[in-house]
Amino acid sequence: MSLKKDLMLLRKPYYLVNILLSLTYVISKRIPMVCHMLGQAECELDSRETEILFFLMIVIMIRTRKAGSVTMINYLSSSFVYTKVTNLILWFYADIRMVCGLLLPEPTYQGPEKVIYLRGATSLQEEFQRDIKVTWLVAFYTAWNPACVTFAPIFSQLSVEFALDNFKFGKVDVGRHPDAAAKYHICDASTSKQLPTLILFKEGKEVDRRPYADNKGKLVKFLFSIDNVKAAFDLNNVYQNCRTDLAKKKDKKQLKQE
Repeated sequence: MSLKKDLMLLRKPYYLVNILLSLTYVISKRIPMVCHMLGQAECELDSRETEILFFLMIVIMIRTRKAGSVTMINYLSSSFVYTKVTNLILWFYADIRMVCGLLLPEPTYQGPEKVIYLRGATSLQEEFQRDIKVTWLVAFYTAWNPACVTFAPIFSQLSVEFALDNFKFGKVDVGRHPDAAAKYHICDASTSKQLPTLILFKEGKEVDRRPYADNKGKLVKFLFSIDNVKAAFDLNNVYQNCRTDLAKKKDKKQLKQE
C-alpha cells in the first residue's frame, strides 16, 4: 500500500523533473547527439565532473541514512536537496535553461488532518491556559528541513486517528517563531538534529519528547515513523485515557442536567 502511494506521488511534476535532471546530466554527456547540442567537444565526463558526482553519491547515502529515510519518496525528497545544488552547478555551465526545472517546489501534503497551527510559544501557552485538562502532542518544525517535510503527512495521519476534544495535535514553525525554539530548547539551525521535535504535554507540562538528550547530554536519534511515534508516546493508551475522561465528563454533565 505504501509503495502504491509512493508510485502515485512520483507522477507529480516535482518528482518527475528532479529525477530526470538527476539522471540526464550523466546520460546527456554520454550520448553524442545530446552532447554536441550542448556544445561539448568530447562526449564524456571530465575528472572534475566525476569527482563532483561521486562526492554527491557519498553525501546522499550518509545524509539520508542519518535522516532515517526508509521509503522511496522519503529517500528521494532528502536526496533532492543535494542533487539540486549539484545539478544547479553542472547544468549552469552546460545549459542555463535546465536550471529552471530546479525551481519547482516540492508538493505538500493534501490529505485530511486535525492539526492546530500555533503562532509561537505564547499561542501554545494560551491553549494550555484555556483548558489545562487537554493533552497536547506538538510538533516543532521548519518548512525548509527535509526531515520535517517527510514527517508532515505522518503527523497529519496521526492527528486524524487519535485527535479528541481533550487530546489535540499542534504544530509550531520554529523558523517563523524562534521564541518557541528558545523556550523549549530546540536548535533551529540548518545543521540541527532536533528537527522535527515532538513533545507531549499534559496539564500544560512537558512529559516526553523525541528526540531527547541522554544523561550525558547527547541527542538520542529517533526515526519518525508512524509505528515509532505511537510506541514512543504510548498514543494508544493516551487516547484511551483521554476518551475515558471525556466520557466521564459527559456523564457528569448529563447528571447535573437531570
